[in-house]
Amino acid sequence: MPSVLESIASPTDLKALPPEAMPRLVEELRAAIVEAVSRVGGHLGSNLGVVELTVALHRVFESPEDLLLWDTGHQAYVHKMLTGRLGGFAQLRQAGGLSGYPSRVESPHDVIENSHASTALSWATGIALAERGSTRRIVAIVGDGALTGGMAYEALNNLGHHGVPVIIVLNDNGRSYAETVSRLSQRVADLRTDPRYRSWRGRMDRWLDRRPLAGRVADAGLGAIKTVLSEAPALQAFVEALGVRYLGPYDGHDVEGLELALTHAARSGGPVLVHVLTEKGKGYEPAETDPEKRLHDTSAFDPETGASSGGGRRTWTQAFGEAMLALAERDERITAITAAMPGSTGLLAMAESMPSRVLDVGIAEQHAVTAAAGLAHGGRIPVVAVYSTFLARAFDQTNLDVGLHGEHVVFALDRAGVTGDDGPSHHGILDLALLLRVPGMTLLAPSCEEDLVDLLDVAVGLEGPVALRFPKGAVRRRAELGEVRAIAGLAARRLRRGRDVVVLAVGDRAVPALEAAERLAEEGHDIAVWDVRSVRPADPVMLAEAAGARLLVTVENGVAAGGAGAELVDRVVELVGPMAAPPALRLGVPTAYLAHGAPDAILAELGLDADGIAERLRSALVPGLAPSAPSAPSAPPAEPTGAADAGAEADRTSHEGSSALRAVRTGT
Repeated sequence: MPSVLESIASPTDLKALPPEAMPRLVEELRAAIVEAVSRVGGHLGSNLGVVELTVALHRVFESPEDLLLWDTGHQAYVHKMLTGRLGGFAQLRQAGGLSGYPSRVESPHDVIENSHASTALSWATGIALAERGSTRRIVAIVGDGALTGGMAYEALNNLGHHGVPVIIVLNDNGRSYAETVSRLSQRVADLRTDPRYRSWRGRMDRWLDRRPLAGRVADAGLGAIKTVLSEAPALQAFVEALGVRYLGPYDGHDVEGLELALTHAARSGGPVLVHVLTEKGKGYEPAETDPEKRLHDTSAFDPETGASSGGGRRTWTQAFGEAMLALAERDERITAITAAMPGSTGLLAMAESMPSRVLDVGIAEQHAVTAAAGLAHGGRIPVVAVYSTFLARAFDQTNLDVGLHGEHVVFALDRAGVTGDDGPSHHGILDLALLLRVPGMTLLAPSCEEDLVDLLDVAVGLEGPVALRFPKGAVRRRAELGEVRAIAGLAARRLRRGRDVVVLAVGDRAVPALEAAERLAEEGHDIAVWDVRSVRPADPVMLAEAAGARLLVTVENGVAAGGAGAELVDRVVELVGPMAAPPALRLGVPTAYLAHGAPDAILAELGLDADGIAERLRSALVPGLAPSAPSAPSAPPAEPTGAADAGAEADRTSHEGSSALRAVRTGT
């Protein structure tokens, strides 16, 4: 029997299908999602839950003339399959392949490359205001988790105030990454399980089934009747108080019913919210019963069982979670804060054993940071566990609520550096450059698990704001650094002695820097390597040795401009003066949006693996040997006049010819 899904090259083909073809289509879509994600990893549960909803959206609206805005974009796999990209799922999230989020480069059906939650309603407001009077319909599909973020509420308020004709589809599955944290969501969840609602809904559905189809479509008051009779005033009262009409709730797995609801909403002259109830992971038992988020964004897995097919290596996140639990058991002042990601940040064990000391604020990073400042002021030691990329959403609070007040808040920044598969929005490359702008911020970067544990212990005992950053993936052990000992406090660790060049390696770049130095030693170059551990304050012994080198090199897994290398070079110049300081080469990530791909491959293309570091050192040490990476086209190199200028020159060699950068926009 020919595949229904493979016959769809565009939404036009989807619209031509008869209603009786829908059950088979949604079954094929779910099978295609499981097959693709099981091979290469990706977002599973969220996409399984929106199959019928996405089909209905594309049968009612005219994409790309009508705009479908996904919040967040990780629920857009079905949208991609129905807009001509089914074949691309063989290379989902692979370098040069299909992005895991909407992408303007891929298709005119993708409008916003949205992977940070709670933003689509603001996009919709702006577009609708700019195109007021247009016949184009603007639809924002938001998860209930997005309604725990402040931007969504701000946008709802403006949508209602201006009467902007935007259709908001609330995909309510009761979960974001983990269970949705919100009093409003809890009230809706109460409704969903209320026997009075279920009893009434059954009677209403039987009554509707007996009515002619034309009468059902013409019933303009159906949404309001449902709400009133089901005694579900909370969500309706809230959004309608803001000037947004409410319709629902509707069964999110009934294509025909959803088409009716969306058709009705499209006729509204102002903002309208269509409340849709879905089941995350629908149709795939391992995802339906996933207790937290293992199958939300998963690595490759066995499609028969849902079990991971990866190597199961111990991760930085696991090491942090165990260290947090041990610290919390010793010190009752420690409180962990997460923004809707307790599992992703390693806090599940602590939450289970001491739930009152793990605060989940929902997708609200700004609130998380300022609440942490309040906790610190009240005598607690808050640890804000957050991905590096998401901390950027709360920089103002970090700077002014925590930094300005000198509150002792510890930031545990997971996924720091190049992260890979999820592309430009998820690389954690800005945290060092941003946090170094906060006066009094201590910045720590462990290179191995033992140092992660030790530095976390040190961090909670310090004063003022402290950030501890660590990368994604498998954690290294100290033995991989060679025959080295534990280091007390914030001291740096010398990994290799040398007289000519001093390399200051930050965090996970310590091992590749050491490997590069060993290779060059075979060519007669005498290179010292330091594991920095503490970027600020920097070890004075390390700085003194760096000041006496013929060449100073810094290496970091973060943006080079204004990052750790700039800080360390500045401290050397401060120590001995600009005329006495050695020339400096700062190696790091360019100021650019990096495409998705395997982290190790991206780092190699950027010259931040052992081969790349060795090549850059060799080119700096051997006269006439130019580096292989092309200079960025934004500006010609300046003539260096001292250590700081030499570092700026190095920053301009930003590898923008690499394939990691080729598919995205670069910036300066």
